[in-house]
Amino acid sequence: MARAPKKSGGMGMQRSGGSGLLLWLGLAFIIVLADQFTKVLIVGYYQLGDSSLVTSFFNVVRAHNQGAAFSFLADASGWQRWFFTGLGVLAAGVIIWMLKSHAGQRLFCFALACVLGGAVGNVIDRMLYGYVVDFLDFHSHGYHFPAFNLADSAITLGATCLILDELLRVRRGR
Repeated sequence: MARAPKKSGGMGMQRSGGSGLLLWLGLAFIIVLADQFTKVLIVGYYQLGDSSLVTSFFNVVRAHNQGAAFSFLADASGWQRWFFTGLGVLAAGVIIWMLKSHAGQRLFCFALACVLGGAVGNVIDRMLYGYVVDFLDFHSHGYHFPAFNLADSAITLGATCLILDELLRVRRGR
């Protein structure tokens, strides 16, 4: 007896669980590679605190974040390195399970793959350096947004797409 296909996330055709999972893991891997490549360049060419003006509102800077988003817990005594590493590994496991379970839901899985790639990129930093390397510095009129990196950007894009996916799902349910 044939099984009915899972409902799609609204963005196109279904993929089988295995091939869909590989697609999403491949996207996460590309994000990790891009993130780590840019960080290797920053670590190789910049000392901590070095900065290059790119535009009137953007610098490339080398910053270290021992905490989480916006340096949350950065001043803790060191336990946060292992806490955030463990949290990232746990999140990666849950995300991989969710990708396997929902591989045909394209927007949802795109979002999860972005979060996965970003989380793994930052976990690698914590394991290698004990902190996350940040380098994108936006500023205006004396205000500097906290420096961030490609992994953070992927996580933010993924979170935004998760919200969009949920809004679309709720709208379809009406």
